[in-house]
Formats: sequence, C-alpha cells, structure tokens
Amino acid sequence: MEKLIEMKIFITSQLALLILSFWIHCLPVGAQNNSLPELPFHLTAAPWHESELEKTAFLDAIASTCRVVARHQDSSGAIIDPYLDREHQYATPYFAFAVGVLLEAGKGEGLQEAGILAMEHSTADFAAGSKSIPDEHGEFFISPLSHALELYRPHISPETYESWERRMQTPLERVMQNFDGRINNWRTYAMKGEWSRAKLGLVDRDQAVEFIETAWHELSQRVRIVNDKWNLYQDWSSDPQSLAVEAVGRGNLIGLVMEGYDGPSAGEMKAAIRRGTQTSLLLQAPDGQAPANGRTDNHIFNDVLYQLAFESLAEDALARGDSLLAGQYRRAANLAFRSILRWQREDKPWEGSFFITKNHFEPGLRVGYQPASQWGNYTGATIQHLAEAWMSRQSTISEQPAPTEIGGYALETDGKFGAFFANAGGLQVVANLRGASIPKYNLSWTPLGVIRFSKAGWDARLGPSDGEHDLKAGTQYVMRTGSGDTLDTYRRLSGVTFGPEWVERDHWVRIADLAANYQAVPEIHFVHPLLVKFTLHYSYVTGRGGPYFKQHFTITPDLVVSRLSSPQSLPYGLTVPLLENDGRPLQTGMNETMVYTGFPLEGDRQYFISLNKDIRIDSNAEAIRSTYGWLKPLRFESKEPSVDLMVYPKSPENPEADELLSSFSWTEDGFSTLLATVKEKTYIGQTSAGGEGKELDLNGDGTADVSFDAVCQFVLQLESQRIIRAEADRQVTMTYQGKDYTLMASRPLRLPVATE
Repeated sequence: MEKLIEMKIFITSQLALLILSFWIHCLPVGAQNNSLPELPFHLTAAPWHESELEKTAFLDAIASTCRVVARHQDSSGAIIDPYLDREHQYATPYFAFAVGVLLEAGKGEGLQEAGILAMEHSTADFAAGSKSIPDEHGEFFISPLSHALELYRPHISPETYESWERRMQTPLERVMQNFDGRINNWRTYAMKGEWSRAKLGLVDRDQAVEFIETAWHELSQRVRIVNDKWNLYQDWSSDPQSLAVEAVGRGNLIGLVMEGYDGPSAGEMKAAIRRGTQTSLLLQAPDGQAPANGRTDNHIFNDVLYQLAFESLAEDALARGDSLLAGQYRRAANLAFRSILRWQREDKPWEGSFFITKNHFEPGLRVGYQPASQWGNYTGATIQHLAEAWMSRQSTISEQPAPTEIGGYALETDGKFGAFFANAGGLQVVANLRGASIPKYNLSWTPLGVIRFSKAGWDARLGPSDGEHDLKAGTQYVMRTGSGDTLDTYRRLSGVTFGPEWVERDHWVRIADLAANYQAVPEIHFVHPLLVKFTLHYSYVTGRGGPYFKQHFTITPDLVVSRLSSPQSLPYGLTVPLLENDGRPLQTGMNETMVYTGFPLEGDRQYFISLNKDIRIDSNAEAIRSTYGWLKPLRFESKEPSVDLMVYPKSPENPEADELLSSFSWTEDGFSTLLATVKEKTYIGQTSAGGEGKELDLNGDGTADVSFDAVCQFVLQLESQRIIRAEADRQVTMTYQGKDYTLMASRPLRLPVATE
C-alpha cells in the first residue's frame, strides 16, 4: 500500500507546480486579486496513513439517527420536535429524504413506512403553500423532496408517485414566503431547489434559470461570494460574518453547480465555489472540525456541511484530472465525518443520534444554541447532508494528506470575517481579529482573541474555544433543565479567549470583552510546513486609546510558544481558558507553573505551561459557559518583561508535561525541548525536520548532516534518526551520507534503505 501511495504521489506530483493555477485560475469578474498561500509540499510532520473509511459508515450514522427520529413521528407523518412539542421547520422533509437514501442503499430496514408517511405529509404541505409549511420554510423543502421522488418510486404505487409529482410542481411564489425578501443564504436553498425541479422536469427550465440568474445578479448572491477576498460566502447577517453560515450559502451553490447548472452565470459560479472550497481546506481544523466563529458555530451539522462540500469537489477535481487535489478533498471529507462521531449519543433512548452542538449537555439546556437551533431541524440537517454526501461520493479516490495535516500557511480571511489561521505540521492556531460588538440574538458569537488550538490526531475540544459571549455581563437567566418543570438559574458572564488581560480602573478586563474598542492585526514572520511564526498586535481603535499588546507565536508540529508583552507600564497577564466540563466533568489540574485539562477516556490533554521563572496563576474568575462547555478563565502573570507560555497538546504517547518543561531552554535564535530544536528558520523533531537554508545539522554535533546546492525550503521525514523521505520547494541536489540525490520541485523522494 505504501509503495502504491508513493507511486501515485510520484505520478501526480508534476501537477504540484500547477496547483496555484487552480487556486487563482478563472477568477470571477470582480474578485479581488489575491493568491492563496503556496502549498508546494506533500510530506507530513508525523507518519501518515489513509483512513480506509468506507462510505457505508455514513449510512450507519444516518440509519441510527433516523430510527431515533422516527420515534417522534405522529400519525400524520410529521416529525414532532420533542422539546418544542410541534413540527419545526424542515425536520420532516429532511427525514423523508434521508430514509429515501437508506432505501436506495438497501439499509432502510424498518423505516420505509415512516419515510413514505413523511413524504406524504411534506408534499401535501408543499402543495398547500407557504402558510401550510412549518415556520414558512418552503425554500428548504424543494431540493430534498424533489430528489426523494425517484428514491421512493420503487416503494410506492404509481398513483402515489403521480400525486407527489403533481404536488412538487407547485409554483415557487406559492411556496416561498416573502418572495422578494429572504435574500441571504435562504435564497440559495431556493436556487438549488428550483434547478433540481427543472432537471427532473417538475418546473419549466427557462423559468428556473431566470429565477436563478435574477437571484445571482439582482438579489445579491453574486456579490456575496464573488467579491469576497477568497470567495467565501458572506451571509450579511452578523458582523463579523459567520464562517458557520458561510458553509451553508456556499454549500447550496456547490449543489446547484454540481447538479449541472448551465445558465449564463454557471462558469462564474463554478469558479467561485471552486476557489472558496479550496480556501476552506485551509480553514478546516486538523481534527476535522469546521472553523469556529459566528452564529451557529460549533454545531454538528457544520462539519457535515464541510464534508459534503469536500465530497462534491473531490469528484469535480477527479473529473478534471487532478488526482492530487481530489485525494486531498477525499481526506478532508473523511476527517470531517470522523469529527462528528465524537458527539454521537450513547444514552437511551437517543442512542445513535447526535447532539446538536459540540458538547454533551442535555439538549434541553440549549448550550451553544441560537434561536433557530432545535432538535428537530438540526438533527434533520445532519442526516440530510450526510445522505447527500453518500450520494455525492461516486468514485474510488485514494486519499492524500489534507492541507490542514501538512501545514505551512498563514491566512487572513476577508475583513468581513476577520479571522486568522496559521498551521505548522498539522498544528493549527485560529484567532478572531475582530469581535462582535453588535449583538445577534442578544449574544456576541465572535469573541476577539485566539479561540482554537488543534492538532492532527488530537482532540481540539480541549481548546480553548468560545463560540459566544454575553454583552450584558452578569445578566441572570432562567431556563428549563429538560427534566420536567424544574428550573435552573445560572449567571452567564462575559467572554474568554486566549489573549491579554489587564487592569483598568482597578478591575481586570479581558480582550474578549472589548470588541467595540479593540482589534488584532497579524504580522507574519516565517512560514514553513514545520514552523510558522507570527505576531498578533492588539490595539485600541476608538475613543481615548488604551494599552497596546503584541503576542508572538511560534507554531511547531508539537507545541506552540506564546510571548505576550506590552511597552506600557501596567499590570497585565495572559488569559487561559480551561475547559472544565462539556456536559461531563473533565480531568483538570494546576500547580505553580502549569494547568491542564483532559478527557479521561480518550487520554488527550491540553497543557498550558509557564516559561517564566517568576509566575503567578490566578484562578479566582468565575467559569463561563461557552459553546463547548464551562471554561475557567485563568490568568498567568509575571514581573518579567513578557508572559511566556507553552501550549502543549499532549497525546497519550507523548512525554509528560513536567519532562517537557524540564527539557525546555531558550537559545540565541529559538528554543530546545526533548521533542524538538527550533531555530530562526529550522525545526528538528522526532519524525521530521526541515526549514529554509542550504544545510542542516540533525544531531547537533556542529557538523551539517544534509546539504543542498541552493537555498531552498525543504522537509525531511525521519525514522530512527535517519532521513527516509525528502522534499524541496524547487529543484536542488541534496547531499546526505556521502550520496547526492536530485530533488525535483514539490516531488517527494524516498531514500533507499541503508544496508549494512
């Protein structure tokens, strides 16, 4: 298998120099002239293996969830939300479609009758018009019900099929409430749905094209995605924009294009969704999660939307002959699917279904929910998009390491989103450069500061992550606990992110709470697949001014080193959000120099380790309930010129944190630990080494072990302290152990096995 993978890399690697042509070719008219970061490397920092995930796993997740949903179906066929005690939005048609896909795959045992009843109910509501459609969500009914017709055809009578078909011909203006309004992502549901109906002969093709083209040009859909810096979809429903909702709008446009839309704007749409989806490869977390910021973030279906987009674009890339890109998309899709399995429920009677948001709290507590977040509709969204992903995966595609596993980039989104992503060797840091100062549903969904550390093969729930915070700190809330009429009162405080905290008017304030006054500006210093260095500059942007901070980050495949400083004389510290409970208590600990949190079963832990000799850790702040769960804000303070901290995502096989700290030492141009030696432009670790230059001393004896005939960026994979694979960003001659090797640009070379 390994030889086969390497042969495929060899065959496709000549495409590497042409990768950027895909990134920037066919830019839509009006798109800004920005080029995505060059990604010339294929080798990963740690050993990499294909996931060997078969798409039948999608069916298992769909079926187990559908069986739970079916228990909440009433005699009319409607899916009744157990927390609302009524049918809500699109839960029923999404269930009907998912069951239809199971029947198509031969996996719908015991669900056929429920699926048919749901189709009968939903098509009748559709035919009766928007007032009969739950919550007037007619746009969401069109595509799933249209496609479900053929899925159910073998299981129903011709008369029933003809009845459903007539119902699905109901004119769009009767189905859509506020026909000329709803021009954000809701409009994309109607665009996708009308083309589905036109393809199936349910509506006039010319009328469908006219509707789609009007929506694209006149009703703002074009400018939302074409004018974005990276062709991400701007919903315009919050400030900053939501990266979670972005995946909805772009996802529907992907569905429209991949169903073969051939109207006048098809080419421009295709170019936009291709570039936007390739951008999202860089935004995906190495553990498979979709990016977290904006309303509806950290919902399970966000990851499924990413999965579906990657599945669709994998097929598209393969059809265009780009097997490397297709393999990256297939890998990213598998990462996204595996991500959601962490939130599959085990408690009866919900066993096999999914939580709505990424925690294990009882759904009745609505932790991390927005008003639209309900059990019925978002469970429906999960199975609907999983079913679409199953249908989209048509080809056998060999996985290639996803960009989020390789690293070597630092990307700032369009200012409307205000986010920053940096990744070295599969360890990603995400920061919100702007926070939300204008409430959405009385909450801010985007706190200012660093919100995520994630690592390939490690559980990024350990954070930190904060998907929401209250702009009215200290407000009392009362809510149901989900157990009868029992009420629970709690205090939701302000926000928390990994960032500066300081004294103002005798009170400590956190950067996460000052979205109206502060912003972060990134400065990128060095980018390589094994080493990324950047600084976040926090500055006051309104009013009288305030303290200025700079936070320098060094990202390696093993850990992150942060140095926070301010030129002004004031008491300050670094806020560290520690996840204490995600609906289940985590294992947490603290001593004089470090704090940690971890999951008992999985074994992963997150350590925040002080690198200062003078250090005080303050733990007096109250815990804050975020999307993931209860975050304890801890403050690291030091009398030294900067607050220096090591963020260590530890897997069970990694060294203990105290060993790592004991081994840490600053050097003239970097630092050294038992895991790696980091210099200005080089990294030498346990399984990989590389950087920028003409030579590298791998064993630290003062003599170069490997050299190149020209300055280049290079990655070396190591095994038992010897080089087994090498890759460079340009053609060079590499000398190693007395032998010369020609490295072609962006083409990994496997070195021969040494013989005694």
